[in-house]
Amino acid sequence: MPHSSAAAAEPIMLELVDEDGTTIGTAEKLAAHRAPGRLHRAFSVFLFDASGRLLLQRRAHGKYHSPGVWSNTCCGHPLPGEAPFLAATRRTTEELGAAPESLRAVGTVRYNHPDPLSGLVEQEYNHLFAGLVAAPLRPDPAEVAETEFVTAAELARLRAGDTFSAWFGTVLDAALPGIRRVTGTDAGW
Repeated sequence: MPHSSAAAAEPIMLELVDEDGTTIGTAEKLAAHRAPGRLHRAFSVFLFDASGRLLLQRRAHGKYHSPGVWSNTCCGHPLPGEAPFLAATRRTTEELGAAPESLRAVGTVRYNHPDPLSGLVEQEYNHLFAGLVAAPLRPDPAEVAETEFVTAAELARLRAGDTFSAWFGTVLDAALPGIRRVTGTDAGW
């Protein structure tokens, strides 16, 4: 089921979780993000090319949440009962038109980030994944405005001059030790 900004026939439901990541119920996606936010399950994906460059995406300008900002390769929410790994693979393929390769879990992180642009709150128990991408990208324009592969140094320059999602720094920092294991090099990360 696409998570685009277009109105859906059925509401998109998320898994609510406790502080340990145990499912305790469900909530409609937008309702879970309205202040003060409800703790829910999420995932973040970091994909790299053969040179060790990170694939970033600029979120589509039509998205209701954090439109037009840069973020990690893919992020989203598993549907109730859907394994985070499967959701991460599914959404990455749907959004970018290329399936991740060698995708591995690299940890979890819990955070509460208000988004100053949308007024929504990211209160998430986030499953982190890292892997590779070799296939040509075919981004869905309803989800992704643009993509860019960056080195660690290029990312630092981009972050100094552009807007990133409220959660980006937190998920990147939490994923870095696992990213180094998956890519086999630190490549400046």
